[in-house]
Amino acid sequence: MAKIDDVARLAGVSKGTVSNVFSQKRPTSKKVTEKVLKASKELNYVPNHIARSLATKKTMAIGLTVPHGNFFFSAFHNQFINDVLLEASRFGYRVLLDMLPVLEVKTPSLASYPIDGAIVLGPMEEDERIHLLHQNGIPFVTVGKIFNSLVEDAPTVNNDNERIVHDICDYLIARGHTNLMFLNAMERMTVSVERRAAFIEALAKHQLVMRDFMHHYKPPIFADDYLQYGYAETLRVIRESGEKVTAIIADDDRAAFNAMNAIKDMGLRIPEDISLFVICGDLSMMHQTTPALTGMDLQPSELGAQSVKLLMHKLGSNEGVYPNHIIIASKIVERASCSSIEGVR
Repeated sequence: MAKIDDVARLAGVSKGTVSNVFSQKRPTSKKVTEKVLKASKELNYVPNHIARSLATKKTMAIGLTVPHGNFFFSAFHNQFINDVLLEASRFGYRVLLDMLPVLEVKTPSLASYPIDGAIVLGPMEEDERIHLLHQNGIPFVTVGKIFNSLVEDAPTVNNDNERIVHDICDYLIARGHTNLMFLNAMERMTVSVERRAAFIEALAKHQLVMRDFMHHYKPPIFADDYLQYGYAETLRVIRESGEKVTAIIADDDRAAFNAMNAIKDMGLRIPEDISLFVICGDLSMMHQTTPALTGMDLQPSELGAQSVKLLMHKLGSNEGVYPNHIIIASKIVERASCSSIEGVR
């Protein structure tokens, strides 16, 4: 089995240089890095992770904490996680994926994990995961805004959720839709707090007032009706209350599909009777539905990559100047599920 000395000899560099290439402890030129990697590949050399951890005083692992319950990995999550794994590997780090009960973190196990830092996905108000990481001095980055009273100015990577909701409302209202229904995320998620406030602001900007039927929260992830969210709400508002909803904004593609099924079960059509817009959808699948779904491109891969880069900067493995808060751009991807009300261009 090849050793680090063999790689150094074949690459024509010192043993310390080979170590630096794999540990990322000190920067090496692109030319030298390529020589070392090429020699490693030829010799089938695999760096000793345990020995490297002892030498650097680091675990060379980061945690990725994901909420669980009736939770499933959507295409958004798969793309996000994929780029977290890829970007972490470029810095020589492994990723410990952990699914924690967001509302029921009863032990400090998270803070005792063998990790150098963590990425927190889907933060909640007064999130116990963030509290434990902060309390134990473990560097972390959240993907989403933080609403923890004892945590100040912690690093975040996020979309501009206020701008997203304003853009969606402007898009739909310009097409004549004033009776909107918003199927938001879970109530205590910080993203849903941002979105609800922005929804009220966006309506007010157009001299509209949010009424009760216009806004809904996704059930808790351990609730029985979590996976059916969007279906009953759409039936109740349109069929039972008789409200003339002309456009629905769905938090994710599952909520959008459920709303779509409810609309069709009522004998209504998309977009002729009701337009449907999805915020967090699977871009690779949204064009395959009938009709194809209009939605936002939130760039989940970029969210994943930037969260790792920011965390690596906090860990001292990524040099340069980094802002403490990174906003990933988003844009509307227009397809066939939204149309103007007749008579409105």
